[in-house]
Amino acid sequence: MSSPGSVHSPSSAAAGTHLRGDETTVKVVVAGHLGAGKTTLVHTLSQITPLSTEEYMTAASVGTDNLDHLPDKRTTTVAMDFGRVSLSRDLVMYLFGAPGQKRFWPLLADLAKGAMAALVLVDTRCLADSYPIIGMLEDLALPYAVAVNRFDGAPIYQARQLREAMDLAPRTPLVVCDARDRASARNALINLTEYLLTLPETAA
Repeated sequence: MSSPGSVHSPSSAAAGTHLRGDETTVKVVVAGHLGAGKTTLVHTLSQITPLSTEEYMTAASVGTDNLDHLPDKRTTTVAMDFGRVSLSRDLVMYLFGAPGQKRFWPLLADLAKGAMAALVLVDTRCLADSYPIIGMLEDLALPYAVAVNRFDGAPIYQARQLREAMDLAPRTPLVVCDARDRASARNALINLTEYLLTLPETAA
């Protein structure tokens, strides 16, 4: 049986795959550090029953994963999350949530194949954990937008400070969202889509 990743070949996903005359589907990777809210966002947005590969964290993660800001975290994604969302009548996105731990980063590179873009979720309590992931996406030449997932009690910074800390290009979208809220999470995807439409290689 084929996996969700086989929905598109890299060439067809880059151009948009038409399932019917008026519907175009694109692949988007949801990336970010451990605990940034990737699984939550995919589950919040997906209009189908989402696929998850969450497993309970074990002693193997002690000293390896940064859980200082996540004292209650008990599970983690070990392969990917998968969901489907229609942003408009003719635009459907397949969301592939990537694991955030360093030991799983090769999976991020694999999931990026055939993707049109990435949405990077970050938590300001551990902003530095997002730097290597953003660097990977830039090395892969994959366009991305950054969504600051608003956690209760997390530090709040101005957009200028966040852009400087993450060394974002002026055109890279930066939004604030709540991955638990459908409208807020959807808005983050819309911002990413609008950004893609401004790029020469994706412009209509």
